[in-house]
This record gives sequence, C-alpha cells and structure tokens, in this order.
Amino acid sequence: MDLALLGTLVVLGLGGGFLSGLLGLGGAIFMIPLLLYVPPLLGVGQFDMKQVAAVSMVQVLSASLTGVIVHHKNRFVSRSLLLTMGLCNALGNLAGSFYSQYTKSSLLLAIFATLAVIAAVAMFIPKRERGRDIAPDDLMYNKPLAAAVSIVIGMFGGMVGAPGAFIYIPVMIYLLNIPTRIVIGSTLGIVFLGAVTGTIGKTATGQIIWPAAIALVAGTVPGAQFGGMMSKKVNTKYLRIGIAVIIAITGIRMWYQILTGR
Repeated sequence: MDLALLGTLVVLGLGGGFLSGLLGLGGAIFMIPLLLYVPPLLGVGQFDMKQVAAVSMVQVLSASLTGVIVHHKNRFVSRSLLLTMGLCNALGNLAGSFYSQYTKSSLLLAIFATLAVIAAVAMFIPKRERGRDIAPDDLMYNKPLAAAVSIVIGMFGGMVGAPGAFIYIPVMIYLLNIPTRIVIGSTLGIVFLGAVTGTIGKTATGQIIWPAAIALVAGTVPGAQFGGMMSKKVNTKYLRIGIAVIIAITGIRMWYQILTGR
C-alpha cells in the first residue's frame, strides 16, 4: 500500500472523525462512501464494498470511543441507554459481522443505501422535543422496545461495517422520544460497543486490511475530539438537519451506483 493512499486515508479519517464527534454518528455513514469513491477519484487506489465495510468498522471503533469520552464530559451520555442498547447492538453486530463473509458486496451496498434513505426521511419529520433539560441518568424510555430495535440494527450494521448510528439517531428521537443532545452523546457509546464485537468478527474472518485501518484511525482520533467539543456549541435543530442531509446524500449516491453501475 503506497504513501499516497495512506495519506489520503489519514485525511479522510480526520474529516470523518470530526463529523462523527459533531453529529454523534460512528462515522461509517461518511467513511463508507468516501472510501468507495475518493481513492479511485484521486487515482491512488480502490476498495470493494466488503473491504470498505471491514476497514470502516475499525474507524468507527476509534471515532465512537473518542467522541463518547468528550460527550461524557459534557454530561450528554445516558448510562442506561449504553447498557440497554449498547449490549444488544454488540450482540447483533457480532452476528452480522460473521455472516457478512457469506454475502456479496452488491447486497451489502444495497442494504446500506436502503437504511440510509429511510433514516434520512425520518430525520426531516418535524419533532417537538420533550424534556430538553432532563439529566441523562433521569431518562425514562421503553427499554424492551429499545433492546429489540438495537439487536436488529446491530445485525444489519455488522453486515455492512456500520454499527448503525445513522439509524439509531432517528429511532431514538422519534420512536423512543429521547432528547437530541442525549441521543447524540449516547449513540456514540452504543455504537462503540457494537464496533468492538463487529471488529472482532471481521478480524476473526480475515476481512480487515490493517494498514488502511490504522491510517484511518490516525486521522479519526483528533478529528473526533474536535468535533465532540464543537457539538456542544451548535443548536440541536441544526445538528438534526446536518445529520439528515448527509445521510440523504449518501443513500441517494449509493442507489445511483447500484442502479447505474457507476
């Protein structure tokens, strides 16, 4: 793997990490399309979807851990959500990451694109938040529903290399009725637990290209720290809009590739 490709991956990791910390996303929603399209565009290399899914899982692991540390300092992380949804996400991711070795890259791409479009549409639905000032540890929500949803999201996430933050955010805001700032902070912790088992599964099945993964992590860690610090200063309305727009662009671009082969 040449220096031009490694340098490109470091820069992509820096940008993806910043957006991860800022918006509470693990980073796969940004990194998967960036890894698919930017290296060949620059003429420095090319990955297929299965390779991208494996490498992005390691990137998500580092981005989510770095981001959740910052959001925990800002007191936006619910320990109850971490335990209930995080552990279920981890189990689902482990199962999905092992199963992914038997699936085609085109199927993984279609699954990811479909989930992205659904999540984006949900984020544009107007929402009046309740309990904006509620403390994370005082949060009340439907735990059985949260656990069931988390397992399903985790399984799909493990298959495509994305623990599912871009799905968790609309689900937690609109289905579980959780305030946006707590959602953003807690989601990073949830997907971190999923990324741990997802990385284990993809490592055990030999799917990870480690030089590429390490280069991404080198850029991700400082980017996620800065993004997490900036998130506290941004209005939640604009955070939701930013999440929705990025997810929508990603989903549409991927469906364009699926349908046209470009």
